[in-house]
Formats: sequence, structure tokens, C-alpha cells
Amino acid sequence: MPAGVQGESVARNYAEALLTLARKAEDPAGWGVMLRQVATAMTTDITLSRFLESPRIAADAKSALLSKALGDRVPRHFLRFLQQLVRNRRQMLVPVIADEYDTLLDASQGIVHARVTLARPAGDDETAMIGQRLSKVVGRTVVPHVTVDPTILGGVVVRMGDTVMDGSVSRRLATLRSRMGTGRR
Repeated sequence: MPAGVQGESVARNYAEALLTLARKAEDPAGWGVMLRQVATAMTTDITLSRFLESPRIAADAKSALLSKALGDRVPRHFLRFLQQLVRNRRQMLVPVIADEYDTLLDASQGIVHARVTLARPAGDDETAMIGQRLSKVVGRTVVPHVTVDPTILGGVVVRMGDTVMDGSVSRRLATLRSRMGTGRR
């Protein structure tokens, strides 16, 4: 299934179930690391990805491979979770599930991720300062993920979930043009 809105919804449900298991095992962060490692392996190893994706290979064979590869390296419930994904034909959602898991874990710890767009590259100090200022505004710890878009001309655009704070020069110019065109002051 492609990872669209429906795929993300399904992935979120699986991530919530895994987070519940991880909390019972008292290691949500550790389980997040394991899940991310599996997701990374799936996205970087084309052979593994094709094996897991192939409809010609039985779910039992895929489960057996997971058991052989991970059986003594991961908790039993984590392995069973992965095997259940295979049985449900949802194994290709693991990277999306990992993203959803990270989001849920961060939210439970009061951490918010923000996409921050600047007109020019920012150094580590500037990125840290942006994170600190956003944290004060939001009242939670904000982790900024900075991208560069010279078309905003200057200022900053911040996206956190459904919230957009547009302090870009391009938006200010557009507002000014609109006011001048309509005669508003």
C-alpha cells in the first residue's frame, strides 16, 4: 500500500500499538531505535526490500527470515510485532510506522518538530537559537528542521503540524502590494 493519508493512518495505529508494547517493556526509546534500524535496513538494502515486498514469497518465509535475523537481538514482542505486520501484508509500512512512532514518542515527552524555512543557510548556533525561541512561544521543546528557500527573500516560515507562522519578506511584500492595490492603509 502506498504511504498516503490512509497509509499514514494505518501506520499511526501500528505505531500506537508498538508504543504500548514498548511502554510495557519499559523501553520506548530503545524500541524506537530498533524500529528505525529495521526501517533504515529496508530503505537502504534493495535485496531485503524486494524480498519483503514480493508477493511470490510466502508470509511464513518472510517471518522465518525475520526470526532468524532478529530473534536473539530484539525482544520477543518486538519480533512478533514485525511478524504480524508481515501476516497483515503491512511490512512495507515499517518506515512510515517508524516516523509515526518517533512522532508519538516525542509528543509524549513534550517535544515538537518544526519545519523552519529560511532564505539562507543557518549555522548550528542560529538553528539552536530558533529552537529556543520557538520553544518559548509554544511552551514545549521544539526541534527545528531547517530548509533553505531563497524565494522567501528573508525572514522565516515555521510549520508545526497544521500551524504555519509566515514571517517571510515575500509575504510582507505581497501584503503591502495588496494594500496598495486596494487603497487600504
